[in-house]
Amino acid sequence: MGEVLALELPDDVVRRAREIAAATHPSVEAVAVEWIRQAVEPAIESLPDAELLKLCNIMLEASPQDELTELLSRLRDGQLGESEQTRLDQLMATYRRGLVVKARAWREAVARGLQPPLSGHAA
Repeated sequence: MGEVLALELPDDVVRRAREIAAATHPSVEAVAVEWIRQAVEPAIESLPDAELLKLCNIMLEASPQDELTELLSRLRDGQLGESEQTRLDQLMATYRRGLVVKARAWREAVARGLQPPLSGHAA
């Protein structure tokens, strides 16, 4: 788990977090945690080549992937309970976080000449 931390945020920040939460299903708190997590992550640009390439190849592990697939299926069928919705939100946040990291790593790897640019895109 984690530690509970009370923060007073400016109205504009809370408004934006609510908009994002409404569009993506996680709570306002989950959006704020994601923003903080992104702010404290080590700079991908400072990673050595080998670590950068590892990030380019990260994949969601099989167990969470299977759970995510099952929960999405239950959601589609309208059979998702409240606790399952919470778990789905957690898995989706983790999945999105992984995609963001992977995309940033790919961008840096292309810039360093470690990976070829995607077809039709310049470095």
